[in-house]
Amino acid sequence: MERRNLFRAAAAATLVTTAAPEVAHAAPATFDQDDPRFAIAVLPDTQYLFDADSSDPAPLRETFGYLLEQRAEDNIAFLTHLGDVTEHGTEQEIVLAGQTFTKIDGKLPYSVLAGNHDVDGSKDDQRGASAYLSTFGPQRQRKSRTFLGASPDGYNTAHLIEAAGRKWLILALDWRISDKGLAWVKSIMGDYPTIVTTHDLAYADDTGQAALSDHGQRLWDNLIKDHDQIFLTLNGHYWPPGRTTLRNARGNDVHVHITNYQDRYYGGAGMIRLYRFDLVRNRIDVETFAPWFLARDPARRTPLESETIELTSDVDRFSLDFDFDARFPTPKPAPRPAARVVDRHTAAYWRFDQAGQSVADGATVRDLSGKGNHLTVRRLANSTPETLTLSEEHHVGAPAHASLRFDGGKNPDRGAVLQTAGNAPLNSAKFLDGYTIEAFVKLPEPFAGDHSWMGILSWEGRAGDAGKHSGWSDLEPTCSLNISGERFLQYVLYSEVGDHNPTHWSHALPTGVWQHLAVVNDGKRSLVYVNGSKIARNPTQPARGIATVGRPFTLGATSFDLKYGQGFYGWIGDVRITARALRPAQFLPGGHYR
Repeated sequence: MERRNLFRAAAAATLVTTAAPEVAHAAPATFDQDDPRFAIAVLPDTQYLFDADSSDPAPLRETFGYLLEQRAEDNIAFLTHLGDVTEHGTEQEIVLAGQTFTKIDGKLPYSVLAGNHDVDGSKDDQRGASAYLSTFGPQRQRKSRTFLGASPDGYNTAHLIEAAGRKWLILALDWRISDKGLAWVKSIMGDYPTIVTTHDLAYADDTGQAALSDHGQRLWDNLIKDHDQIFLTLNGHYWPPGRTTLRNARGNDVHVHITNYQDRYYGGAGMIRLYRFDLVRNRIDVETFAPWFLARDPARRTPLESETIELTSDVDRFSLDFDFDARFPTPKPAPRPAARVVDRHTAAYWRFDQAGQSVADGATVRDLSGKGNHLTVRRLANSTPETLTLSEEHHVGAPAHASLRFDGGKNPDRGAVLQTAGNAPLNSAKFLDGYTIEAFVKLPEPFAGDHSWMGILSWEGRAGDAGKHSGWSDLEPTCSLNISGERFLQYVLYSEVGDHNPTHWSHALPTGVWQHLAVVNDGKRSLVYVNGSKIARNPTQPARGIATVGRPFTLGATSFDLKYGQGFYGWIGDVRITARALRPAQFLPGGHYR
């Protein structure tokens, strides 16, 4: 947190503790709704910053500036305020708070709800007109594209955000929602993963263990318990902060969190929490900090500022394991026909879901590019029919919902290969203007036995026969994609132009999950991608074309001195070769990297 704000600390060197001038912030940044990682900012009770003639909105302005400045880096989707915006709910306080919020109007979607200090706390959401409603009511919220609707009384709002390729519902409920308000909430809820925000729902003891308040119990019994889409509740009002996990009527977890720092120095100083959702790691990481103090020159911070910059107790900084796909399954993409992933640049495309497809020795897997590069199945010595079988397993983004299951290995060497015929155009293709090779691969879990240096695909032919002598051996093939004993992906290439032998190395591939592999060559050099991410060890050596020598393209193994022993161990899905460099967005999975 300190490192990414050093530049702002320098700019803030002349600030003083109270009524500090605002630090200039960068222009608003964009939000990537397709990124599987995003954040929701949570802002609890700011009431002591808007307290009659003691008001000081500077901390909140700094918080808003921070959120706008960091929006792209942290991929912040939304901000939710948990109520008690002001201390007395007077028109003077509410108007000042409303003016402060104009800093993010139209730049960062947000919700605000009424706490007991913002309205007449003796009444529920049927209380009628108020200064709060005039300033923060639906007429303000509906200007946001995330605004879904408001209850007829105006005190309860719903917000639909799009993040990580999903839609998420955030409910901002009045501090005392009525039966009419609850009926409205139930009418607007869909099947979206839902977060309930309100002012009073749970309180905590000094250990941080939370329990439902009386009003919270009412919300639990009449809304939360029976709506499985609600997985997280956030409230302020009480301190200290705390959390607990409850089980709903379906036996699923509901995370109940209290966030309130008004008892801390400077009324909490506009402190926020960031809930970082990570749908790749299936985690929610939570951190709590005060941007106002963070922006100050460390050498000029007072002791109280320094100790309040970031809170690190287990109720302020923690992580939750959360399997989003298991709790909220989404429809999987339907198979895509070959015509949707083949164009005039496609040199070859093989998939394993064709009607009547066989994997017996001699069976043909057709090249769906129309270029005639059909594959023929052949098992190696010491192999059985089980060495190669058809499978319904597939990467979620693969066009075909099928794959080949290879059971190759060492001791004794065994495997299966699929090879082009002797006259296939692919055998002599040079790809001088660039190419992209793609394959879906999954390694078994557990990854038992010795399967080091197994080949995924290759062009057969000795490097020496192609006049290339720069590599490890003149007997290795001119182009191959392999996996080492440490499960590192290795791409070895002998260029057609020049005696170059660039070798690429990935990180260790995980087991039990599908990977999309891509080699992209632009006619000058090659880059290897795993799941759309460029690997680290991509050499800068020139690489123009592939030094093919007219021998077959092979799927499922790599030859040495034109001989095959060990075959691949695992699954191989769709394989496509394109005679030009593709961008990651043009790869077979599109946006379905998992």
